[in-house]
Amino acid sequence: MKDYYKILGVPRNATEQEIKRAYRRLAHKYHPDKGGDEKKFKEINEAYQVLSDKEKRAQYDRFGRVFEHGSTAGFDFGDFWKYGEGGGIDLEFDLGDLEDLFEEFFGLGGIGGMRKRREDKRGQDILLDIEMPLEATLKGQNKEFQLYKWVICPRCQGLGAEPGTGFDECFSCRGRGEVQQIKRTFLGTFTRYVTCPECKGEGNRPKTPCNVCRGEGRIKERERIKVFIPAGVDSGQTLKVPGKGEAGKRGGRCGDLYLKIFIKPHPIFERRGDDLYLSKEIPFSVAVLGGTVEIPTLEGREVLLKVPPGSQSGKILRLSGKGIPHFSKVGRGDLYVELEVKVPKRLTKKQRELLENLQKEGL
Repeated sequence: MKDYYKILGVPRNATEQEIKRAYRRLAHKYHPDKGGDEKKFKEINEAYQVLSDKEKRAQYDRFGRVFEHGSTAGFDFGDFWKYGEGGGIDLEFDLGDLEDLFEEFFGLGGIGGMRKRREDKRGQDILLDIEMPLEATLKGQNKEFQLYKWVICPRCQGLGAEPGTGFDECFSCRGRGEVQQIKRTFLGTFTRYVTCPECKGEGNRPKTPCNVCRGEGRIKERERIKVFIPAGVDSGQTLKVPGKGEAGKRGGRCGDLYLKIFIKPHPIFERRGDDLYLSKEIPFSVAVLGGTVEIPTLEGREVLLKVPPGSQSGKILRLSGKGIPHFSKVGRGDLYVELEVKVPKRLTKKQRELLENLQKEGL
């Protein structure tokens, strides 16, 4: 079994920084482009890929002997069972974690040259909840938000390098942005390509990193964003504002800003789609004889509603075009008024006499 610690020349309790320094020193020394040994360089890179990853390093430290049988060619599984019984492998662990092994190699990178996608430099999207009163949906409006997020570095304009300086090809991946990772198990040799840990998939590194963003190409800062919210938006609706999310790394595209709308409940009106509903009490006499009543609207003005004679409680009348503006087309919804006939609890002497006379007439 290869001793990765010995390859890098570090003790088993070496820190991450010590491992990184050792790797850089040896990579410079053995880099093929500088006349070094290509085989030795690959061996150094392989060791660094394992020891620089906390999970892989922990697995290597505990189950390092799993790497010992590098190929299944000519491998007798009968020998494996014997080896499991007395050779140092925890057989129960190996069989129980086969699923994890295949998850790692087939799910994330595959074998035989199947490649893992490079690290996406695009900035993350931002989701923002917006609460609005029902009245605010009548007209489109501009809203201003202040967000603390990643923004493009103003000094290097997102490139990550000091102005006037250039970039060097990454010595680790030779400009490819990815490195080969080889893992030897009792099932065989598995190969995958992973994002280069040195250049993060860029393939190059700034000669002089930007003094402001330290080569990131972006910084955390508060930014004021103005957004137009159209009339007719509804609860649960999400508006997309392209390019107003987090800035990407080293010139990567910005993410998007998503505004999720929440409309506050109204004390009088109930919204159903683009239509509005309300209940209106009317006098008994208006219900019987007909007449007009004043109806409030969402704009704050009142309009007259004609009530036909003989209207019963629960009857619904419509006021056309007094609802919510349509979000994606011209026009508005309607206002529906449910009538509630008001029955007086107390009567004057004269009212009682009149009703008694009406009762005698069969009403």
